[in-house]
Amino acid sequence: MNDTRIVIVGGGTAGWLTAAYLSRSLGKTSSGTRITVVESPDISIIGVGEGSFPTLRSTLAALGVSEAAFCKAADATFKQGVRFTGWAGAPTPGQGGDDYMHVFDLPYGGDTPGLLPAWLATAGSNRPAYADAVTAQEAVMRAGLAPKRPGDRDFEAPFNYAYHFDAPKLAGFLRDVAVANGVERIVATIGEVRRAADGDIAAVVPDDGREPIAGDLFVDCTGFSARLIGETLGSAFRPVDDILFNDRALALQLPYDRPDAPIASYTHATAHGGGWIWDIGLSERRGTGCVYSSRHMSDDEAERVLRSYAGPGAQGLSPRLLKFRTGYREAQWIGNTVAVGLSAGFFEPLESTGIMLIEVAARMISEFAANTDKGSLAAAARSYNKLMPARFAAIVEFLKLHYAISHRRDTAYWRDNTDPASWPDGLADKIAQWRRRLPSRFDFIVDHESFLPPSWQYILYGLGFDTPAPTVDPQSLDAASAAFGRVRQAQVKAIEALPSHRALVQHLHQT
Repeated sequence: MNDTRIVIVGGGTAGWLTAAYLSRSLGKTSSGTRITVVESPDISIIGVGEGSFPTLRSTLAALGVSEAAFCKAADATFKQGVRFTGWAGAPTPGQGGDDYMHVFDLPYGGDTPGLLPAWLATAGSNRPAYADAVTAQEAVMRAGLAPKRPGDRDFEAPFNYAYHFDAPKLAGFLRDVAVANGVERIVATIGEVRRAADGDIAAVVPDDGREPIAGDLFVDCTGFSARLIGETLGSAFRPVDDILFNDRALALQLPYDRPDAPIASYTHATAHGGGWIWDIGLSERRGTGCVYSSRHMSDDEAERVLRSYAGPGAQGLSPRLLKFRTGYREAQWIGNTVAVGLSAGFFEPLESTGIMLIEVAARMISEFAANTDKGSLAAAARSYNKLMPARFAAIVEFLKLHYAISHRRDTAYWRDNTDPASWPDGLADKIAQWRRRLPSRFDFIVDHESFLPPSWQYILYGLGFDTPAPTVDPQSLDAASAAFGRVRQAQVKAIEALPSHRALVQHLHQT
């Protein structure tokens, strides 16, 4: 890309992460690429969730930053997975309670069936929870430990992990990284979007009389307004609120009751009658929020649920109400314009897909936009518009799984979620087959998936899904029994070797 100007309209996490990534990746191949971020002071960071995917580690490594610098700047802590409480609606087999983990580590044996057939074949009240049986990570998480030790190298660890962070601070950190890499920053509110004769976007015009900002490739990071891809270019929005009902959240930041309080190294997602509550531990506070469906719960009811969960710590604090549309743009790249972040689509913060989708978009843009001639961009748009909407659709199926196979029927919300009429066809087909056989890698198209098959297994069997136990020969059962034993030994060793989560966070903040 020689003598090319990429204009990213909108800052925030989407804009600055894209700018930082493109400036780093394209800078290695083309000194003629200019990247400009037009950051409007009128667009605020939504901050529905403060969690991420393990992919953020490789993204930060690609940006060339230190892990300690990131943790200090973004007030970041570590996330080893998600703990789900109250979702199953009944004690799940071998678990003894309505509480399970979606851990980030692969099961023993990798992403093949591994120990799953033997786990299913050894039913009984003493059988451990699936994630606890096949990984050491659940034990580490429940013990309040970190995924790594102070001496481990940046972005490397015995256990897979992501991060929790302060969303505005993360955006500020990424902005500083991008600017240090040569990205131009213009603070301006866009008053007009000008189009070329062929329909492409030619320039964006600040509303304060400054010169138009022309570009060869535009990246729309204008949030829900989708100023370029939606308002100007007319890409249709595909709602999925008939599948994923939640459309509101009340966010509340809670102080710890003491400075040395333990920090959970997982997102805690607690189900309630009309949705769920997130609880995320940062170094100085907890981020909590009530996610809910306005069709099933009023704002006042949601606030009562959140305050009941938060307890005395919420006294005198006012939650922030956030309203959102659930869905995604059918065409996310039109002509010389591509949408990233909220302008491309949005889902509730369950499983923290927001940052990950920005990362995927930035990587694809850096690889697809080899040059900006019309033919190349048209081909890139066709490929992008096959892959990204399909990825969004696959996420819809995975998120719906959390609700669809619950045993809860206590409210209209859960009855509607467990009604197959609200399931997407792809998920309904998977569930129908998995009632007769184990999940298979052939159930998934790799380039469309954000979640590996083991993640589906953690949710399925955490919720107590009833897959018939396969026939396992005695020799294989003996081998599996020995493997289960090695997992238990690994749990003991990890608990002995790893520091508390707060101790690691404090170490990094002092580095």
